[in-house]
Amino acid sequence: MANTPPPRRPLTLRDVSEASGVSEMTVSRVLRNRGDVSEATRARVREAAKKLGYVPNKIAGGLASSRVNLVAVIIPSMSNLVFPEVLTGISEVLDDTELQPVVGFTNYLPEREEKVLYEMLSWRPSGVIIAGLEHTPPARAMLASAGIPVVEIMDTDGEPVDSMVGISHRRAGREMARAIVQQGYKRIAFLGTKMPLDHRARKRFEGFTEALAKAGIEVADQEFYSGGSALAKGREMTEAVLKRTPDIDFLYYSNDMIGAGGLLWCLDQGIDVPGQIGLAGFNGVDLLEGLPMALATMDARRREIGRKAAEIVAAAAADEGADAGGHVVELEPSLSLGQTLSRV
Repeated sequence: MANTPPPRRPLTLRDVSEASGVSEMTVSRVLRNRGDVSEATRARVREAAKKLGYVPNKIAGGLASSRVNLVAVIIPSMSNLVFPEVLTGISEVLDDTELQPVVGFTNYLPEREEKVLYEMLSWRPSGVIIAGLEHTPPARAMLASAGIPVVEIMDTDGEPVDSMVGISHRRAGREMARAIVQQGYKRIAFLGTKMPLDHRARKRFEGFTEALAKAGIEVADQEFYSGGSALAKGREMTEAVLKRTPDIDFLYYSNDMIGAGGLLWCLDQGIDVPGQIGLAGFNGVDLLEGLPMALATMDARRREIGRKAAEIVAAAAADEGADAGGHVVELEPSLSLGQTLSRV
């Protein structure tokens, strides 16, 4: 009968200490990059750790100081093309620090956000970056008592727990409405997704209808659904609205993906865009640059939002004694008329 190898055990500081010939305290200082240790000793310890395959338990070490080098990033979804760009911006900043982002998904569900937030805070991260300003009372209480930088992103229409970085979605809706009215459109429909759970889309709709009302125009029709953003859904919604209200002359979509679906449906039907019907979306998604026509849209500054949020957390982590809270960073979205809005 063949001999079975002894069970493997986790490597410890003692293993590195014995391999490098220095004390466990010195090994700890080197691996945590703390204390006064000569470069020769540091090199010897690091080489020994590398050969052994030792990975420092930063969670255990961090518990003594009540935090670890993780940043909790809580977003609704990765299927929405908005959030990968936000994560890119966060990573660009944190890559130059010891902080590492850890991502959790809420699926736009408040109770799911509570659960994700509870689990992530139990690891004592160095900061939280979380999408949106609307949270349940328990979630808001957890954020308020976390004792770490909290940055709510994507939105500035509301009161943050600590810091916030984003755009005013009500302002974005108002600006789009003014641009549509300026081009002479009067029979306007709104097509939205994730309503009402997507609070930012709801706020754009509120700003949009407010600006239209000032111009003496009411939304002629609207179509909402609770599924994800998709080209096929945009086609379906567009067909439904135009069959129900055939004299519509403009379609404003809550995001570019359903807007792109609507554009493709209109072109398939031989509709003159933007002469007969104008269209606009929201988010400025680069993926849609290959459409037959450039969709009018508004860039929500996603990557910059991620960068600014990460900078707030990183600055606080670099200077633990600093009061880094209370930042309000409002970015200005940029409107692109594309080829589906301007009648000129």
